[in-house]
Parts: sequence; structure tokens; C-alpha cells
Amino acid sequence: MSAVSSRLPVFPWDKLEPYKKTAASHSGGIVDLSVGTPVDPVPGPVRRALVEAADSPGYPTVWGTAALRDAITGWCGRRLGARGIAHTNVLPVVGSKELVAWLPTQLGLGPGDEVAHPRLAYPTYEVGARLAGAAPVAYGDPTELDPAGLRLLWLNSPSNPTGGVLAKDELTRVVAWAREHGVLVVSDECYLELGWEADPVSVLHPDVCGGSYEGVVAVHSLSKRSNLAGYRAAFAAGDAAVLGELLRIRKHGGMMVPAPVQAATVAALGDDAHVDEQRGRYAKRRAELRAALVAHGFRIEHSEAGLYLWATRDEPCWDTVGYLADRGVLVAPGDFYGAAGERFVRIAFTATDERVAEAVERLG
Repeated sequence: MSAVSSRLPVFPWDKLEPYKKTAASHSGGIVDLSVGTPVDPVPGPVRRALVEAADSPGYPTVWGTAALRDAITGWCGRRLGARGIAHTNVLPVVGSKELVAWLPTQLGLGPGDEVAHPRLAYPTYEVGARLAGAAPVAYGDPTELDPAGLRLLWLNSPSNPTGGVLAKDELTRVVAWAREHGVLVVSDECYLELGWEADPVSVLHPDVCGGSYEGVVAVHSLSKRSNLAGYRAAFAAGDAAVLGELLRIRKHGGMMVPAPVQAATVAALGDDAHVDEQRGRYAKRRAELRAALVAHGFRIEHSEAGLYLWATRDEPCWDTVGYLADRGVLVAPGDFYGAAGERFVRIAFTATDERVAEAVERLG
């Protein structure tokens, strides 16, 4: 039996453990800004919906309830500007990372096929390609790729890790190129509602896709915008043919969002007030942390949206990780996301107000 894990890169976060121990030994305790995990409360309406649906002894469906599909299509129209989106254009998934990791496999990709992702990117795009036996290809400009053999093109705007945002015209250009060459575009838009210095646009916007969802799929998560990372609530929307095929496969695999989580997702997508409140928390933390880093001699690049600051002291990223760990602050090295990040660190502002204030004091 061959080990599938042999196809995969070394799990990068293990390399951070010694620096985590150093940071934890600080007299004021660790300020962990390395992982963008939510720390604020789950919104009240969402928790109530979960509790009210807790008595769910039967199996949920893979496609979700009609109420869930209504909530997703309604949200896509209201928040993304998507037009004419129907139930056949949406698919609930068990957290967006699950979809990213297994999409190439579920699409039937394998040896001889290529999966393209940004040269600075969330590592799971590469992992998904390798799990399927396909070849991952990193790009700067996707339209400069050789389309022969290219089956899946990942976009990520706003970007993790950089916080960069692709302009509407750029998205339109890439979608047109991909359609011309028969390449499926899947856009990871999990940070789309967290724009700070830019207004992120979805590939489902009619100005980008021309009002047709052929060849385009958007992936969205409730982990960040609703503090639901622990719920594993996410969905894909777009090309009905692609999502219909995934639905048939996922039925066989039993890839079902739990019924209480489906009910909680309906509540979360129907309530914009908690998203605005959470944005306010993040905006405050971002402003405080950014000002402290700049005053301390860091340079911030991109970081127009999302939950991270892409920062550099113009030195190898692990030197910066060590420098901050000595001050009790843990951050992620940029080379976790590709060789192009080797002189940057990714700094999350998802910690509590108290911990962010502590980081600001130590930088001061």
C-alpha cells in the first residue's frame, strides 16, 4: 500500500513549534497572531438557530434544505450582485478547506492534468492537486500559463496571505481567457466581505461573468465573517453543471453538512448586522496593529482586505519570526505560502482586543 501522504509537502506549521515555545515563555504570555482563527462570540441569532435545530435525529441531505438553498441564493444576489442564481447553482460544503482539498479529486483530475494557483497562496490549493495526482502550477498572471493540460484555475481575492484584491477588470480578463481555453475557474472568496482599502468583487458579478455562470464557481465560508470556524459552514456557487456533478459524487461520499449547522447557516446568511459588528472589531484591531508595526520599522504591502497584514523588515522571514517570538508575539513566515514570501510574515489581527493591545505595547 502506497502512502498518499508521500505526495504531500511537509505540514508547514510543525516548523513553527520552537518559535511558539519561545513566544509562550514571555513573561506576559504569548500573543498568537500566526493563525487567523476567530476568537469573538458566535452571533446570538446563529446560536439560537443551532439550538432550536439540535433535535435532528435523521440524516441531513448533501444538497441541504430548501431553506438553506434559499438563504445561499438570496445572499449571493444581495451581497455579490449575482443575477438569476437558482438552487442548481449552489452547493453546501463541510467547510471551504474540505472543498479546496478534494475538488481536483472530485473533478476526476489526475496524472497529466494541471491545477494552477497564485504563486503566493493558501497551501491547500497545492495539496488538493497532489492528492489527486495532478500537477500544481504556481502563477503570477494566469493568462501567461500554457492552457494545454490546465484543467482547474484557482483565484483567491482577497488573497490569503497577502490581502491583495483583484480588480473587476482583471477578474473579467481572466474569466474570459479561461473560458476561451476551456479551463474551469474556481474563485476562493472567503474574505470578500472584509475589504478595507478596496471593494472586492465576486466572479459571480455580472460585470465579470457576463451574467452566465458557465465555467465559474465561487467558494464562500462563514468562518471569518460570522465567527463560525467551529461550525464548518461554507458553500460553492456558480456553474450548475459542475456543482451538479459534485452533488452526485458527494451524495455517494456522505459529505453532509449537519442539520443544526444548516439551520445556523440560514440564520447567519440572513443577518447582516452581526457581520457589520464584527467588521468594526477587526477594523479597530487592524488599525492599531498596523500603526504599531509601521512605527516599529515594518513595511506593509497589499493588505487591502482580509484578516492579515503582509509585513516585512527586508530580511529572511524566519529571522522576523524569531525577532517577534523573542517579544512574545507569534506570526506566520511568508514562505509557508510560497517562495515569493520568503522575506515577509503574515500577521493576523484576529486575536482579542486585549492581546492585540499587548502586541502593540510590546512593539512600542
